Amino acid sequence: MIAITSNKTSDERIQEIVQFIEKQGVQAHVSKGEDRTVIGIIGKADPKLAEQLRQMSGVEQVVKISKSYKLASRDFHPADTVINIKGVEIGGEQLVVMGGPCAVETPEQIDEIARLVKAAGGQVLRGGAFKPRTGPYSFQGVGVEGLIMMAEAGKKHGLLTITEVMTPEYVDVCAQYADILQVGTRNMQNFDLLRKLGTIQTPVLLKRGFSSTYDEFLNAAEYILAGGNPNVMLCERGIRTFETYTRNTLDLSAIPVLKQLSHLPVISDPSHGTGRRELVVPMTKASVAAGADGLIIEMHTDPDNSMTGDGVQSLFPEQFANLLVDLEKLAPLLGKKFDTHKEAILT
Repeated sequence: MIAITSNKTSDERIQEIVQFIEKQGVQAHVSKGEDRTVIGIIGKADPKLAEQLRQMSGVEQVVKISKSYKLASRDFHPADTVINIKGVEIGGEQLVVMGGPCAVETPEQIDEIARLVKAAGGQVLRGGAFKPRTGPYSFQGVGVEGLIMMAEAGKKHGLLTITEVMTPEYVDVCAQYADILQVGTRNMQNFDLLRKLGTIQTPVLLKRGFSSTYDEFLNAAEYILAGGNPNVMLCERGIRTFETYTRNTLDLSAIPVLKQLSHLPVISDPSHGTGRRELVVPMTKASVAAGADGLIIEMHTDPDNSMTGDGVQSLFPEQFANLLVDLEKLAPLLGKKFDTHKEAILT
């Protein structure tokens, strides 16, 4: 349920309404827009509360939200959420590109790739220090040492960093070194992990489970939001279908659907979404056309010899740079800004 007030309602009156709501044993979340303020009521409220709110001065409308996810819903938060991370805005007019290897391997490798990402115009360095692998004998990442390597490379080249966190126990240490924490497809419904991520303020990139519906995806985001962390991004990374030519099927329709259902920024991962290098470039452009706020793209200096074996979906540095030049031309046509020569100010 949400209570809607006009922009003429004073902050003092809104606070009085919030206090009244919370006295009923439920939570109140305030979302201020240009034309109205939405107060979301979270919890099992007394059926009489809706009518009581309708009678209060300053309340224009009370609407029941039938969706199981409340805080992630655009009904609750009509305006787009924009996450500002050290001057880089995700979810606004700026198109954000996250680039880098599937996994951090050596200091030299991640430093060189960071340099190339920055030179091409990317704003975020991606790299896995802990790698969830299907097979137990596959390369599992270099751990905390990899976090340190990536943090140093990001700082040196003026890039934000994003890395995957796999367990609740590693949330704090990953947050210590990375600017954004990624939840992989296999962990989308790892509820203990999601609850832990809700207790911090570090932005989270939540990847859609490869067999998950939109409703399940948004409910997973709700766990983080309900815990108190409002900085959540949704990532479409491909789903499992009957097709075997591609690694996954990139669900482009998820981008406009999620933008319609939710206020959270939407990121596309064409690398995992296709699993084929030759498809990454066209699907990146298609993702921008569909309304994505950003891209997370694998790039490696020697993809054929990467330690993860995922090189087949990684772009070569020249391909990555050329793609970003194309995005600089494409973005303005689709209402986004992207400048490969703009230096992000990181403080």
